[in-house]
Amino acid sequence: MTRRFIDLSIAVEPGLPSDPPGMIPEIEYLDHKQGAQSMKLFFPGLEEKHLPEGLGWAVENVRLSTHSGTHLDAPYHYHPKMDKGKKALTIDEIPLEWCYGPGVKLDFSDKPDGYLLSPEDFQSALQKINHKLCPGEIVLIQSGAGAYWGKPEYLVKGSGAGRNATLWLLNQGIRVVGTDAWSWDRPLPKIAEEYKKTKNPEIIWEGHFAGIEKGYCHLEKLANLDKLPALGFTFICFPIKLKNASAGWVRAVAMIEE
Repeated sequence: MTRRFIDLSIAVEPGLPSDPPGMIPEIEYLDHKQGAQSMKLFFPGLEEKHLPEGLGWAVENVRLSTHSGTHLDAPYHYHPKMDKGKKALTIDEIPLEWCYGPGVKLDFSDKPDGYLLSPEDFQSALQKINHKLCPGEIVLIQSGAGAYWGKPEYLVKGSGAGRNATLWLLNQGIRVVGTDAWSWDRPLPKIAEEYKKTKNPEIIWEGHFAGIEKGYCHLEKLANLDKLPALGFTFICFPIKLKNASAGWVRAVAMIEE
């Protein structure tokens, strides 16, 4: 038996227009020639000729949000309270066992952009793959947005889970879910359009706000979900341990035994 790994993470890159202004990562690349100069600060008397080909270390300085790239949102991102009054967990408090388990992929890429996923949509998708959810499984949705990563239209692509659908999943014993879209909810511009017409505040961030009632985590900006089978893989998504943070970057991976 062999193990095959599928990388489900996007790379953190500067300059891509798939995040709103102000959230696009910035990376300063310091090459080996610049590294040779900085090494002189640590080793007085060092000359470039003493280094291999006159080159030193390469270093990058990064400025980014905890919600840049593929990341795991903690309940604290949604609200300071979860589970009907308990203190919401920050990313450094998430139980590691939540982040490792059998994966289930549900394909909603046939839904129109901005579609609000309901409990019935999830039930129907599970019936198609002949599966009943079990506590501890991690549910990933292929929203239809994944193919647009790196483009401005990524921000308005894909379907999203509403409050009722999110709570339905959580009531099956699910603690972690994920999407290849920018948000677990519908695209924010789509929600904003609807709110402008209806003035109904209940539609705003409803999938996220479901975590106030029942604490959970979700992943956003996953990649390569089209390469996954519906079942038969282990999903791994341990977040970077940032003290008191609302999210942490993840190298999300699917492992398939063959």
